[in-house]
Amino acid sequence: MNRQNDDTAPRDPLVIFTPSGRRGRFPKGTPVLTAARRLGVDLDSVCGGRGICSRCQVQPGRGEFPKFGVTVHEDALSPVNAVEERYDRIRGLAPGRRLGCQALITGDVVIDVPAESQVHRQVVRKRAEVREITLDPAVRLAYVEVSEPDMHEPSGDLERLQAALAGQWGIEGARLHFALLPALQRILRKGEWKVTAALWQSDAGSSPEIIALWPGLHESGLHGLAIDLGSTTIAAHLVDLQSGAVVASAGVMNPQIRFGEDLMSRVSYAMMNPGGAEEMTEAVRQGLAGLIGDVAREGGVAADTLLDCVIVCNPVMHHLLLGVDPYELGQAPFALATSGALDLCAADLGLSSALPASAHIHILPCIAGHVGADAAAVTLSEAPEKSEDLVLIVDVGTNAELQLGNRERVLACSSPTGPAFEGAQISAGQRAAPGAIERVRIDPATREPRFRVIGCELWSDDPGFARAVAATGVTGICGSGIIELVAEMRMSGLVDASGLIGTAEQTGSPRCFSDGRTQSYLLWENGDTRITITNRDIREIQMAKAALYAGARLLMDRFGTDHVDRIVLAGAFGAHISPLHAMVLGMIPDCPLDKVTSAGNAAGTGARIALLDRGARAEIRETVKRIEKIETAIEPRFQEHFVNASALPNAVDPFPLLRARQPLPDLRFNAGGAGGDRAGGAIGVNERPRRRRRRR
Repeated sequence: MNRQNDDTAPRDPLVIFTPSGRRGRFPKGTPVLTAARRLGVDLDSVCGGRGICSRCQVQPGRGEFPKFGVTVHEDALSPVNAVEERYDRIRGLAPGRRLGCQALITGDVVIDVPAESQVHRQVVRKRAEVREITLDPAVRLAYVEVSEPDMHEPSGDLERLQAALAGQWGIEGARLHFALLPALQRILRKGEWKVTAALWQSDAGSSPEIIALWPGLHESGLHGLAIDLGSTTIAAHLVDLQSGAVVASAGVMNPQIRFGEDLMSRVSYAMMNPGGAEEMTEAVRQGLAGLIGDVAREGGVAADTLLDCVIVCNPVMHHLLLGVDPYELGQAPFALATSGALDLCAADLGLSSALPASAHIHILPCIAGHVGADAAAVTLSEAPEKSEDLVLIVDVGTNAELQLGNRERVLACSSPTGPAFEGAQISAGQRAAPGAIERVRIDPATREPRFRVIGCELWSDDPGFARAVAATGVTGICGSGIIELVAEMRMSGLVDASGLIGTAEQTGSPRCFSDGRTQSYLLWENGDTRITITNRDIREIQMAKAALYAGARLLMDRFGTDHVDRIVLAGAFGAHISPLHAMVLGMIPDCPLDKVTSAGNAAGTGARIALLDRGARAEIRETVKRIEKIETAIEPRFQEHFVNASALPNAVDPFPLLRARQPLPDLRFNAGGAGGDRAGGAIGVNERPRRRRRRR
């Protein structure tokens, strides 16, 4: 930038960029792209200013700009040149648009940089009140023209490629991923010494790595994957790294389920079976490879464009994915092999069949022995450390992870809820699929139920329901349906506070019937199809929700509070939970219902943030260090809170806000000798195993 010392001499043209507001004076004939780079304006370019890519388009202003004190004349930029005319003819330019690398500054000018021309543009989330995503991926493209070999100045093709990157882009010290070396010479010659390099760089200060090469100009088709590797399901989002858009999403059941439905049963499998950990590692890697292939086909993208991936998962899945035996996570002090963030390549995880061997995989840091990288991703998505009010974040799953905090401090723990919320261990339970009951209402006067199933908008008492579900039938009841059913039974007087189902005489409902030593409730009967809920089912739900609530209460105790300002239900399952029904069960602490919201798959959102913004990776590494961890397995008050939380909603905590909104019948069904197993007792759903001798 040129500054004039003589006030009487003509001044260089003033250039103002919007929306950044950055400004400076530049000599006439300076390209707009050059001015933008010198001012640090966010203006993209892949071709390095050669006028062959579509990245540096700008919109010059015309007329009076009182805000900036300038008048922009028609000749503020050089006339459209032959390069721009060719580009407009072949690819098209919007009216008034110019190529920043070709337009030269000739007078005072105000230049708008459209969102699509910005490198670090904002990607607006649906839940924009939490945060926006800055588009600054770890992978970017650079088009270069490489010097041809010269016998008089001998050097390798790689060294001349590195020199071209340094000279044309200022990228020093770029190393080549070894997997690309065999194809390097072929690609250079096919492109007639013009190639596009994809460079991966974890942060601005690190050495970049060339992880892909294409002959000629390659300016589109750069993709990444955000993967939430859960104990029950694996979800993958295919993301365009240049626009931030989600191209496709897919999910599969975790193939490790055959080794155990909850995490501790898988740890036990590894303990009790020689080679068991290796079996589970191979299973999950195969499942991941298959899912990546599926989502790439769904999105219609080539595998060689999948160059970056962020994976989040709980600690047991983290270790099994990495090929680490989870034995130490099975007993105190629940030590992790590593808790830090990891940068790996596809080949390191045996995923070269689905991804280029040079593709990078970033795994977020774990918070503690049972609070994993998925919880870190939830933190990144929901930002409790930036909250003015006290927020409880509950990621509901087979192993629930909870965070409580605000700007002052953030606490975290996990709680072993087990798979009951997902339909497992429930007599008529099933995973969410077409035909599964997902919503339930019970008339408090008649005790008659009605429900909705996945895939049908009609309620079961609506005309045409039978015809609408004829294809799928009513097949069972999924997690959200189970929660609503038990809560509705409590609100309508079919179940008492201890969790016992009353008899037909006690409830006035013939749907209550004797089932051995306890009672059951008939929800649906059609021919041979009979869907009931038993007292054993309710006990499973009580144990799961009591573990969840006990974890929340431990965090509140440690924080020194008896209330929370708001609650965020995270996880794919959390998105389908009714706040009222969850509170009637006592799954979550008492709170104004309008302050209970769903974040959907917040772990997946956090993975997508980390994928699109490399700065977020550094941010969460620092945030995790400040989170205080609580291990529920060794907290003496966990059992006390658990027993109290076995009641519906709680035996001790009064839930005044809930009761003001939804009065609950004051009932106690005297089961006598037919009471069966009563509520309370030690955790049986997902008990962490004690240290035992390891079999070899």
